[in-house]
Amino acid sequence: MLRDANPSDFAAIYVVCGFTDLRLGIDSLAAIIETRYHLPLFVPNTLFLFCGRRANRIKGLVWEGDGFLLLSKRVEDGRFCWPRNSTEAMAIRPHQFAWLMQGFAVEPVIKEVRPLKSA
Repeated sequence: MLRDANPSDFAAIYVVCGFTDLRLGIDSLAAIIETRYHLPLFVPNTLFLFCGRRANRIKGLVWEGDGFLLLSKRVEDGRFCWPRNSTEAMAIRPHQFAWLMQGFAVEPVIKEVRPLKSA
């Protein structure tokens, strides 16, 4: 479902960086979004993604206008490349969502560098 989802169907996609206890349910994950990150929770088709410590499972929370949809995905072999170095919710673009679902990092690993002088 998530891998085949059209990311442009979502109004916004947020990745909650760092670790999240995936034993939490809809109400607890929604409370995290509201209290810790102060993001608008009740915007239809906004996807919030959470990842556990092992990085082989993610949960998604979507407000559909009449209630929440809780999605869960566990990969059998491999891990998600999840941003761990921050305690923020990062907005990602549709192509970054596709990268994440294919096992790639959301942020590019190779960064553009401008040397001060030539070698």
